[in-house]
Amino acid sequence: MILGGDGERLSKRHGAVSVMQYPEDGFLPEALFNYLARLGWSHGDAEKFSREQFVEWFDLAHVSKSTAQFDAAKLAWLNHEYIKEADPARLAELVAPRIERDGGKLAGGPALVEAVKLFKDRATSIDHMAESAMMFYRRIEPASALVAEHLTPEVMPAVRELAASLARVEWQRAKLNEAVKAVVAKSGLKMPKIAMPLRVMLVGQTQTPSIDAVLELLGRDAVLARLQPYLAES
Repeated sequence: MILGGDGERLSKRHGAVSVMQYPEDGFLPEALFNYLARLGWSHGDAEKFSREQFVEWFDLAHVSKSTAQFDAAKLAWLNHEYIKEADPARLAELVAPRIERDGGKLAGGPALVEAVKLFKDRATSIDHMAESAMMFYRRIEPASALVAEHLTPEVMPAVRELAASLARVEWQRAKLNEAVKAVVAKSGLKMPKIAMPLRVMLVGQTQTPSIDAVLELLGRDAVLARLQPYLAES
């Protein structure tokens, strides 16, 4: 018997679904196999193991006689570990239909496998990765509160100067990093004072990978097009 987190029999009120639903929700099959195998059996302290290791290690002596407790957080952790190890090309194939389903346009955007590389080490599911990567495939308008908080008169002159630099700089991550740092140094502002407004203007949020990585992957044309509506002096 499998119990929910409250110690009661696992049921729909715990979010229990068909095992076939988990791939739809972005769980890798190897993560689900590993987790289900570990629910009723153990091999010392090993939490993560391949199917081949399971076949090699399995014995009835270590099958648990007690009920197992389903832990969604632990399954998410295990899925995260498998995603980190997975081939980016394979992950991109899983992410692509989710991007398109949610209104993203892969055509004309950066290579999806490169976006996957940016997010795979922090994603807990394929859905999570697709949601994160969407910033490269659909323009996301920032909330007005974010605009008011970060696009202040104090920082906008520096942002305009950076935009002019981005129009001519070599489009390579190290060079983009240098361009941002040069404006930071000249303006006397701290890096977050420049990076946060950039994130808001470019992708509509403040949490992203390193700003130079975001700039490089978006590409010059997309970056300048996304910045343009905010650059006019009032």
